[in-house]
Amino acid sequence: MKIFNFFLFVLFSFGTFAQTSLTKITPQLKDVLNSANSTQEQLVWVFFNDKGDNIESFYADPVSVVSQKSLDRREKVLPADALIKNSDLPVNPGYIVQVEHFGFNLKQKSRWFNGISGYATKSEIGLIAQLPIVKSLDIVYKFKRDYPVEDDESSDIKTDELNKPNGINSFDYGPSFTQVNQINVPAVHDLGFYGQGITICSMDAGFNNLAHEVFDSMNIIAKWDFVDGDPDVSQGGSHGTETLSTIGGFKEGELIGPAFGSDFILARTEDIYSETPVEEDNWIAALEWADSIGVDVTTTSLGYLDFDPPFQSYTWQDMDGNTARITIAADLAVGLGIVVVNSAGNAGYNPNHNTLGAPADGDSVIAVGAVTASGQRSSFSSVGPTVDGRIKPDLMAMGSSVFVASPYNTHEYTLSSGTSFSCPLLAGAAALILSVDHSLTPMEVLNLLRQTASKSNNPDNLMGWGIINTLDAINLIPVPVELTMFRGDYIKGKVKLEWSTATETNNYGFEVQKRYKNTSFAKIGFVAGNGTTANRINYSFTDKNIQAGKIFYRLKQLDFNGDFEYSNEILVDASVLNDFQLYQNYPNPFNPSTVIKYSVPEQSRIKISLYDIIGNEIKSLYDGVQQAGLYQITLNAEDLPSGIYFVSMRADNFSKAIKITLLK
Repeated sequence: MKIFNFFLFVLFSFGTFAQTSLTKITPQLKDVLNSANSTQEQLVWVFFNDKGDNIESFYADPVSVVSQKSLDRREKVLPADALIKNSDLPVNPGYIVQVEHFGFNLKQKSRWFNGISGYATKSEIGLIAQLPIVKSLDIVYKFKRDYPVEDDESSDIKTDELNKPNGINSFDYGPSFTQVNQINVPAVHDLGFYGQGITICSMDAGFNNLAHEVFDSMNIIAKWDFVDGDPDVSQGGSHGTETLSTIGGFKEGELIGPAFGSDFILARTEDIYSETPVEEDNWIAALEWADSIGVDVTTTSLGYLDFDPPFQSYTWQDMDGNTARITIAADLAVGLGIVVVNSAGNAGYNPNHNTLGAPADGDSVIAVGAVTASGQRSSFSSVGPTVDGRIKPDLMAMGSSVFVASPYNTHEYTLSSGTSFSCPLLAGAAALILSVDHSLTPMEVLNLLRQTASKSNNPDNLMGWGIINTLDAINLIPVPVELTMFRGDYIKGKVKLEWSTATETNNYGFEVQKRYKNTSFAKIGFVAGNGTTANRINYSFTDKNIQAGKIFYRLKQLDFNGDFEYSNEILVDASVLNDFQLYQNYPNPFNPSTVIKYSVPEQSRIKISLYDIIGNEIKSLYDGVQQAGLYQITLNAEDLPSGIYFVSMRADNFSKAIKITLLK
């Protein structure tokens, strides 16, 4: 009897599974098992039939499944009484235990697909397939990575173009001006929108240099390494450092990303040390995790390449929007209110078929191609159409010689190319649009960008709908109350807020909210509105309860029917105004004029003078008494020769000088 039982086990373990088990194993996994030896572990999916019993408690308490922020976002696209579905419920832990009993080594869990990934041998897979709770087993698909490409298009950018803004903007973008100006981001920043209130998840390889100066003001709210299973995302390479700086970095005079005011979630999903660095289960797990936190926009640069056996991968024939599991996951995320932005790929043009990488083929995914600084399609940028005939890529942004943070030094920068960089630029633009109107659905964001892009009237499979125009997209958003100005000034220990509306419709009023860094917004007052009017109305509110530090304010505009909309956030730096300050002029060098800003903490006599390089006073720029506040002077140097000058500020016991350079 023992000999007979052993014979059955051997027969079962080496390719002769029971018929019921064979029907649960996909043909792709069967092919892998047929070429595998008995001890070789395979990375596989195990999918279950259901979520088990006792699931009603989850529906009764949705915040036990996902965060309140996730639920709030879902209200844009789902009925209020159905914000969570069966696919949101966790995988039954008892089912996992049963699978692990046969030696299965758990790697990831997927609520949306009701499955788990992990490692198992051929015989263990056969035993798992016998479980009644198991629906099917499949391979975990693996991909190579679309890392930055080397191209010959860097000559397209000239140094003087990189450093000279066209006009006066709120910030000095330095060499990053070209990439953000091409998609009309500085004009949006001038309106006071920086991505405030929006949460972005960057899914990439390692973020190895978060100490870089460009991240000093970035608000990172969560980090997780889905390769190693820990919160340290610094391992695994440098690509994440570069893409993150592209979307949300902030260092005046060097690099400013479109959405520097957003909150960020960092997920390491790729293992650059492996010959198959991208495994779909890591990416799917990261996307579900970000959803549960309440992400609004995701940005990732993921692509496929065909592998030689024994590796299994998707091919261009699978780019139909419904085959690749990561594409299905991306579309599911969009269905939950998440704007999913993905690089189109770096495989260039093929006259016979598309060169896309999943999940860029998703019908709800924003696939981003790359252009040069002059707006020409980058030669490496992947093309459509999808197998089912849809236009791809969707939109374009700069991907050739993009200015990014150096992964090797905390104060240096470099140039990188690839759709890996056009993707975060566009994702940042999407965050700006949501910052203006958080109620917009992902498809509404996509349609706004398409309608205002450079090829909106003649899209094609090389450049989609063309290069985006962020400001034009925002100007298409209908607003019941048109807020034309919102500012705050620190004066004598108080902050005076002022705002204006051009028109109002059904406006009940404004709830004034404030927060300090790393705190949540709280109501501090209410100002009644003017119902419906086409006249310009000015409002003000004074906050007398001030603590030293950076203070953020926003308005919650309320309609009589209960609808509401948030304004952009504004920052009042009360910590700076506690001391005298003289700031570096901008622009510098200049010709013929430049702006000099300074702050006064209390009523004082202020003297500001211009000196030549040997200390002779050339002219007095200001001499008088000023109240507490932030001031600026415009110096016109038309009558002065080129050279180095000094601006000196004196007040009470304060004295400071800055060096300025006039170049004619």
